[in-house]
Amino acid sequence: MLRRIRSLPGLPIVATDGEIGKLKDVYFDDLHWAVRYLVVDTGGWLAGRKVLISPYSVSRIDWEGGGVELRLRKQQVQDSPDIDTDKPVSRQYETDFMRYYGYPDYWGGPLLWGATAYPFFDVGAPLPVAERESEYPRRPGDPHLRSAAEVAGYRIQACDDAIGHLEDLLFEPDSWAVRYLIVDTRNWWPGQQVVIPPRWIEGMDWPEHRVKVGVSRAQVKEAPRFDPAQVPTREYEEQLHAHYRREGYWGKSG
Repeated sequence: MLRRIRSLPGLPIVATDGEIGKLKDVYFDDLHWAVRYLVVDTGGWLAGRKVLISPYSVSRIDWEGGGVELRLRKQQVQDSPDIDTDKPVSRQYETDFMRYYGYPDYWGGPLLWGATAYPFFDVGAPLPVAERESEYPRRPGDPHLRSAAEVAGYRIQACDDAIGHLEDLLFEPDSWAVRYLIVDTRNWWPGQQVVIPPRWIEGMDWPEHRVKVGVSRAQVKEAPRFDPAQVPTREYEEQLHAHYRREGYWGKSG
């Protein structure tokens, strides 16, 4: 079942021996479009320090208010590498972070989580080593991580005209893959929201806060209606992709 990214902030983050804070934001990878880290505000516990939690550490999410349950103890989180969330997350920090927790590198393989399509791995198996970094071009110091809170409101540009702004993201909790951008079209089509898969993105101008997608405004308007009050069903997704004559993500490795 798909969930909104905006349903995450505010949830308690609970270690095996107690709560560590509240979920403040998420960082997603704009190369493969997957949630890579939860940003947790530890409040009074660690004097307001913010920490990152990987989906590898999540054992369960109680959507009814119980929060995000971790496979970690509070001491493990307390001793984790420090991070300045006001600065870009470096690849070196990520490497140190993964090694500290004993997690495999998600950027070191062909699937969404490196060697697998999900953030699960055999704790008894040797960790896979990241493959040639040149296969995944990146700007120095920038591993393509973006704040979900920061990109809210970005303009979405179709191939022929603007279609609205980014309202939210829909993600798949098992894989943590971002499956759709939710676009608010109020400026030209009042009262409507539409969804666009990130696979259809053709360009991103982050300094200008603009994302270009490979569909036309007419195609968007004629697409099956998206009901923001309902979780998209597979039937709806199939109709949506058939309308655009695009292949669906399901059945794929990521």
